[in-house]
Amino acid sequence: MTESHAVVLGAGIAGLLAARVLSDYFSQVTLFERDSVEGAGVRRGVPQARHLHGLLDRGRTIIEQLYPGFTSELAERGATTAEALVGTRWYVGGLRVAPTTTGLTSVMATRPLLESVLRQRTLAAPGVRLCEGAARGLIGDAHRVRAVSVSGEYGAQAHATDLVVDATGRGSRAPAWLTALGAQAPAEDRLEVDLGYASRMFRRTPGQLGDHSSVIISTGPNGRGGGAIRVEGDRWHVTLAGMLGDHPPTDPEGFAAFAGTISAPDIHEIVTTSEPLDDAVPHRFRSPVRRRFERLDAVPQGFLVLGDALCSFNPLYAQGMAVAAQQALALRDCLHDGAESADLPARFYSAAGKVVDVAWQLAAGADLSHPGVVGPRTPRTRLTNAYVARVHRAAHVDPLVGRTFLRVANLVEPPTALLRPRIASRILLRGNGRAAAATDFGGQPSVDRTPIPIEPTR
Repeated sequence: MTESHAVVLGAGIAGLLAARVLSDYFSQVTLFERDSVEGAGVRRGVPQARHLHGLLDRGRTIIEQLYPGFTSELAERGATTAEALVGTRWYVGGLRVAPTTTGLTSVMATRPLLESVLRQRTLAAPGVRLCEGAARGLIGDAHRVRAVSVSGEYGAQAHATDLVVDATGRGSRAPAWLTALGAQAPAEDRLEVDLGYASRMFRRTPGQLGDHSSVIISTGPNGRGGGAIRVEGDRWHVTLAGMLGDHPPTDPEGFAAFAGTISAPDIHEIVTTSEPLDDAVPHRFRSPVRRRFERLDAVPQGFLVLGDALCSFNPLYAQGMAVAAQQALALRDCLHDGAESADLPARFYSAAGKVVDVAWQLAAGADLSHPGVVGPRTPRTRLTNAYVARVHRAAHVDPLVGRTFLRVANLVEPPTALLRPRIASRILLRGNGRAAAATDFGGQPSVDRTPIPIEPTR
């Protein structure tokens, strides 16, 4: 490996994964993070860290490739692991998905614990170091980025680099930085969902939730949903969510009352029968945003955008960490094919675009199934949503459909798995509503917002 230097802006999940991948191809990797990472608490720049985080199994397996033993290390530090649908519960349309083996491992931990383990493992990689500092801009021109300006303890300084990776999150200033260099800024796709959520910790007692480790209740026709997961310290981490301005209250009575309006009773039972360990905290997410770097005619050499800075998703669907891991894997493949080649950014955005396509279509389709979300609804979209409704109904009573449904939702299988003849015939037979209504799990079938993309991606 020749002497080479890569800079990663932002030491969150995406930045840490990028730094780990870059350490195999650059002799020195510098992570710049504006927040102090001392202690095990929530970083100031990550307010969403106080809320439930879901790591889809596709993301977990990629991280396990990059950091062997990651899952067991989390468990040793107090995280809970369980097989999805065996040790956990999922509800769609107000009814529980049929319990069955899935081959998926659910890891339940707080964001600070996830980040702490990744940070320690990343900084143990050769040549990786972490510095406090906030990115201020790029240095170069429309053809090549040669350095990055970072303000720190001694003011703003320029740091020469062979590659800059922007992993500063959805608040990334990359479009403005590129414009300042005379380069093109990407177009953006966005949907206004005005999601609000509130979270609170509760003490867990044995036997609650039938000793299952989590319950996820997808948003129903009223746009309300939530989740409860067993995290380190044997606590329930409960998050309630509502779309289009219908946000959960944070006072104890309002929080409990909101939980009672969700389409299944499990979370309400936890909230009303458990000892609270803190006050509820709110968070607001107005719109998912996708920056279309893959559509630019030209992109500067020496600069990449990754993670939420490239595409931030509606957090209801827990895609962010898994898609960041997929992008890190795409970056590794692109570096393997030529870390110093001039077309590295174009190749990366093409590969990352294919990864993002699946998750974006999945989430956007689910958002647009809510009539209050403004956006284009083509005949194909309506047909897809009608089929998805049948998938949900069939998943309540057919374990094979439920298994396939959850593996698609975890990005482990492609959306077309739900169109395979064996699965499609069961969906069409058992997804007509009558079978679902007869299930033993209680409740009534209803329109659900759990995302499953059926349309093929480009």
